[in-house]
Amino acid sequence: MPDSPPRKVVHIDMDAFYASVEQRDDPGLRGRPVAVGYAAKRGVVVAASYEARAFGVRSAMPSSIALRKCPELVFVPPRFEVYRAISREVHAIFANYTKLIEPLSLDEAYLDVTANLCGLSTASATAKEIRARILAELGLTASAGISTNKFLAKLASGHRKPNGQFVIPPGAGRAFVASLPVGKFHGIGPVTARKMQALGIETGADLRAAAPALLLRHFGSSAAWFQMIANGEDDRPVLPDRPRKSSGAETTYQQDLVASDQIEAGVQAMADEVWAWCEKASMFGRTVTVKVKFADFEQRTRSRSFAVPVGRLDLLRQASLELIRTLLPPVKGVRLLGVTVSNFGDGGPVLPLFELKSPLGAQAASGP
Repeated sequence: MPDSPPRKVVHIDMDAFYASVEQRDDPGLRGRPVAVGYAAKRGVVVAASYEARAFGVRSAMPSSIALRKCPELVFVPPRFEVYRAISREVHAIFANYTKLIEPLSLDEAYLDVTANLCGLSTASATAKEIRARILAELGLTASAGISTNKFLAKLASGHRKPNGQFVIPPGAGRAFVASLPVGKFHGIGPVTARKMQALGIETGADLRAAAPALLLRHFGSSAAWFQMIANGEDDRPVLPDRPRKSSGAETTYQQDLVASDQIEAGVQAMADEVWAWCEKASMFGRTVTVKVKFADFEQRTRSRSFAVPVGRLDLLRQASLELIRTLLPPVKGVRLLGVTVSNFGDGGPVLPLFELKSPLGAQAASGP
């Protein structure tokens, strides 16, 4: 039988989404360094505009550090309900072109446009039209990566940010990643990249040539994945959104977090985002889970279930902090943090929790 034609995968990434929404809605913020978050002592940067990023301001950075880097930084309180509404509008645009939409977060998604609902001849033309509609209808810019799989499409979308797109055509993935520094690979953080460099693995070509036994010894179960992406391969399908059994938010950081206060601030930001969805949807869960992925891709989770749904933001924050503190101080850099609320129950009455004084102890279930 003849080989199947290559898939057409597009990764759409909104440009500095939260900050761009604030600059769009307040013309006085345009062209200025903007941080979405709070300038309080224990505040954290949720998102930063490109003008702020030029000063080294990044998401999950403590506000005090951000202000030292950029004294002119303007803080704007997050409006998650607004960001979620706009995200739904963006996804409504996607739905005109494909039924295969896999959201990664409010501001990015994979689209499989192999079967194009609008009959456009190429994935590149599809991405261009989607980006043009987002700009015309919502006043926001997006970048796009186009290729034959999710890994390459994600790499490509960062190649011409902001407000651009880049194509890695069929058959070109292996050559594209060959000269790419391993630190540029999606899924390889700074600590892992340094570990690879210490082993003489600098580029995709080096990673491809590395002995499987060497990679297995130093990177464990991630070794097989590293060898696949070194060849530009990724067989993961684009999975459409399914009915929600939980509400979660997670962030992968460009630089690994090593300080406990940074990690706590990041978890609080994730809890705030989860709460915005719960409040909007009027769905409140009894189980809170925090997720940590370390620089070497080891993943741990901590969960706690309560007798009644968590009915207030401050209590969700408190539960999340108690859980993450069981993993502090970190033994190695943290590349990803997440918070999830689940166990929504049968839609019965929601009772706010009044206090969470007891230590987690045996009530906290740890994951792998």
